[in-house]
Amino acid sequence: MVTTCCRPQAVGVADPRAWGVEPGYHDTSGRWREAPEATIASVLASMGALEAGAPHPDSEPSLALTVRMDHPLPPVPPGVLELEGGGELDLPEGRLPADVPLGYHHLVGETGERRRLIVCPGRCPEALGSRWGWAAQLYAARSRDSWGIGDLADLRRLAAWGRRVGAELVLTNPLHAGPPGPHPEPSPYFPSSRCFSSPLYLRVEAVPGAEVLDGLDVLAARGRELNGERLIDRERVWALKSEALEAIYAETAGSPASAAGLERHLAERGDALVGFATFNALAELHGLPWQSWPSELHDPASAAVARFAGSTEGRRRIRYHAWLQWQIDLQLAAGSPGGLISDMAVGVDAGGADAWMWQQTFATGMRIGAPPDDFNRLGQDWGLPPWDPWRLRAAGYEPFVQTVRAALRHCAGLRVDHVMGLFRLYWIPPGAGAGSGTYVRYPYWDLLNILSLEAERARAFVVGEDLGTVEDAVRAELAERRVLSYRVLWFEPERPAAWREDALAAVTTHDLPTVAGLWSGADLEAQRRLGLEPNEAGSAAIAHRLGAWGDLSPGDQPAEAVRAAYRLLSEAPCRVLTVTLEDLAVVAERPNMPGTTDAWPNWSLSLPVPIEELESSPLAAAVAEEMNRGPRAPTPTAQ
Repeated sequence: MVTTCCRPQAVGVADPRAWGVEPGYHDTSGRWREAPEATIASVLASMGALEAGAPHPDSEPSLALTVRMDHPLPPVPPGVLELEGGGELDLPEGRLPADVPLGYHHLVGETGERRRLIVCPGRCPEALGSRWGWAAQLYAARSRDSWGIGDLADLRRLAAWGRRVGAELVLTNPLHAGPPGPHPEPSPYFPSSRCFSSPLYLRVEAVPGAEVLDGLDVLAARGRELNGERLIDRERVWALKSEALEAIYAETAGSPASAAGLERHLAERGDALVGFATFNALAELHGLPWQSWPSELHDPASAAVARFAGSTEGRRRIRYHAWLQWQIDLQLAAGSPGGLISDMAVGVDAGGADAWMWQQTFATGMRIGAPPDDFNRLGQDWGLPPWDPWRLRAAGYEPFVQTVRAALRHCAGLRVDHVMGLFRLYWIPPGAGAGSGTYVRYPYWDLLNILSLEAERARAFVVGEDLGTVEDAVRAELAERRVLSYRVLWFEPERPAAWREDALAAVTTHDLPTVAGLWSGADLEAQRRLGLEPNEAGSAAIAHRLGAWGDLSPGDQPAEAVRAAYRLLSEAPCRVLTVTLEDLAVVAERPNMPGTTDAWPNWSLSLPVPIEELESSPLAAAVAEEMNRGPRAPTPTAQ
């Protein structure tokens, strides 16, 4: 059974469950694993639960309340409802009207107390029909015009190619913003901010003003030279792009059109963009993480931060970082019209922008990860700080609202990485190993309500990445909310034809072997070489199943295994099917090898061929033909 965080008035130290802290968990084999006492004590301490006489934070009467319009509306205190769009509704009897509009409102009681009321549809929009598309690590998908890394113009090219061959969607890796400065973070799942995007993905030539920039041809030529290297060198890429973008901004910032456009974008994105840009400007001066800054700059609302933002240089740099986000937004809007599925990472860097802006909502010192399982026997420590569920609720869920809203901009769909994190997260205390953590419960009812509201406003479907250790009731709740499940060929004991309809189906993911890596044995050999204690029997069983279901012989080449895998996938009745570009390029290496850092080029392997060659690839054409069979049968459009 799934339980939400309960709501006592006060809690004793001996009652960790009342704070949402689990005493242990069932592992993937069903065995109960007791959490160490030190772990439970450390988690409670991070929440403030061990302070003498500390009241439970959920006892505050002003906490946010979410309601579902498809459920009976609860009673509320008598007073006035201040509507998000302006105006008021009198509630003399404490009853919400049946036609209360969706949105973020405020209840004002008769004695003046205020409470945020979030009115939600309860269920996400349906993923209509049955469609397929590319699954792309955008950084890896370079065209001949790229500057050493796949960019938003390449995303647009992928989408156009897809439409020509019947693919309506493009699922990308998270495009979240990394840290500012000369050393970009390779992992898209370790962002500085989930509310904004990385300027590494800008196509410089498409930025207004680039056409008159002196020396752009030289920078572009140097950027395209980087395409000759398989490994993506983000530092060299950003050095070139940054030089060009700084020059373009210097030339165009004073023009009335540019200034007006930037002001409109600042007004649309609000305080979050100002805070993010201010963080980046401060980080340029003081480095990272923000915890190393002068103490007077730790608080975003401090007088010292305000003085910096009001200075001539501070204001100029803040506007520059906001301008970068405006340019990304313009290119993203044009990058995949109607068919982009974005990916929302499970957390953020403790030393980054989101953790600075909303630091009061995070559990200091804790990290999230996953307990040991058959594929990662040592467990996983993702190095990301968790939201404290109680402090998040006390903040009216605003950080979560901003994160989901940003992830849905210009998108047809949203993939929520590790969607189980909306229900519970595996916390690892400071100094402990990944096997010494425990789970903490989250107010999933509220979080899913907010997710449904933002998805409704974006008219986008939602996919929950529910791979790994998942409680049965979690999948039932997600299905009731119309959140699509995830089905991966490598994990399923049944042929794709038997899979459920309300799901996204794939052959593999960025953390798992590619078809070529599995079929050739190269992935297993890489794991052995890295000392990762691979699951030899499990890998052999997956390869055997692919061979049997795909009618393959041991001597068949990896390209034939790729075609067989996607022939199988095309049988699935799922709402969304994805084709991994690494498979089309017959890549043997997976994009990310869990359990490694420097020993594997995680998030830095480009596709071995440019997009132009994939477009003319016989294998890609054959896979597209397989995917167009059956109930999907879209009509390719001429370009």
